[in-house]
Amino acid sequence: MNIKLKKSLAMQEKAKKLIPGMTQLLSKRPDQFSLGVWPGYYSKAKGVEVWDLDGNRYVDMSIGGIGANVLGYADPDVDSAVVEAIRNGSSCTLNCPEEVELAELLCELHPWAGMVRYARTGGEAMAIAVRIARAHTGKDKIAFCGYHGWHDWYLSANVGTGNALGGHLLPGLNPCGVPKALAGTSYPFRYDHLEELEKIVKEHGKDLGVIVMEAVRKAEKPADGFLDGVRALADKTGAVLVVDEISSGFRMNTGGAHLVLGLKPDIAVFSKAIGNGYPIAAVIGKADIMQSAQKTFISSTCWTERTGPAAAIATIRKHKAVNAGKHLMSIGQKVRNGWEECAVRHGMNIEIAGMYPMSHFTFKHEKHLSLKALLVQWMLEKGFLASTSFYAMYAHKEEHVSLYLDAVDQVFAKISDAIKDNKIDEQLVGLPSTAGFKRLT
Repeated sequence: MNIKLKKSLAMQEKAKKLIPGMTQLLSKRPDQFSLGVWPGYYSKAKGVEVWDLDGNRYVDMSIGGIGANVLGYADPDVDSAVVEAIRNGSSCTLNCPEEVELAELLCELHPWAGMVRYARTGGEAMAIAVRIARAHTGKDKIAFCGYHGWHDWYLSANVGTGNALGGHLLPGLNPCGVPKALAGTSYPFRYDHLEELEKIVKEHGKDLGVIVMEAVRKAEKPADGFLDGVRALADKTGAVLVVDEISSGFRMNTGGAHLVLGLKPDIAVFSKAIGNGYPIAAVIGKADIMQSAQKTFISSTCWTERTGPAAAIATIRKHKAVNAGKHLMSIGQKVRNGWEECAVRHGMNIEIAGMYPMSHFTFKHEKHLSLKALLVQWMLEKGFLASTSFYAMYAHKEEHVSLYLDAVDQVFAKISDAIKDNKIDEQLVGLPSTAGFKRLT
């Protein structure tokens, strides 16, 4: 490679000895890209630019902080609000007024909601939402659609079933450590497959307390009648309908994607984008349901700190003022169109999926993971953090997209030649990408 990664790769080797799995987030593990090539660590990030530990500068056209940095890295308006919160004391014996202000703002954006609880990460916020819903209904069983994190209620679907979660973003999620007694408490159904939820209701309806689903994960509209059908089944069974907006929220609009789609939840959960990278999550819901949080015990010290709510207020206000959702949708569509055009030009067979601001593609080839690693390797050499996914940030401008797609065009040409010459693995500097969850050694 024509870039030096000595410090970056050395840090990865040190991390493997000190941190199980190297990182705190599977999606940031270097083996998800190309182990031995992906820089893995950053020294600085600003706008859409990232500098690694070796001083290499990249334009980030990959996953934008896993979708958390919706405005861009180190946004000056958000950072200013956080700095002020820190200077005034980020935590205290008393509560910060920002959590009340943020609750008012979230309920203003979502008039159906009346109350709000906070956490600091998406996964724990989903666990809170499920706990509140179970407390409200007094029923244990859950029907769910999509990916919702690492907690026991979700992974219990894989207890004794092999890989029930395989079609919900990540295959190979091992439920080791999840109590076996939770087997048979969570049942998956696929998006746009109302008949699968109907079957769950038929078999477990009297014990079904919660229906959980992502608002959307694709560019196409939901199948006719699907969302209304889910709502009707929730009403029929008395289950609380929880909509996971952790990925979809603040992508299409300022607020939840359910507002655009016409989905009517009882609870909605936000994280990632609402704090532009600062740790904050919100569970919003109908007042009578949210009051059920007082039937159970849900409490944690760091949920009361000040920087998260301060960041969220600044992020949401700026997001609305600049109509960030419109920009994210436009940028995302341009990238998707560019992928398709480049693939056709070079005879590549790819499959594109995801909503416009959070899109991905797959090489339709038996060595698709090696091809992904080649893409990562050759795009790094051209100055881009890039993979087979693109999460749009407001800081992405059309000139970034243009330069990026020029590079993709050149790299697709090289990948096409590698396929034709049957010289894919020989050109890899690092390892092929990995798929799903696997132990890192």
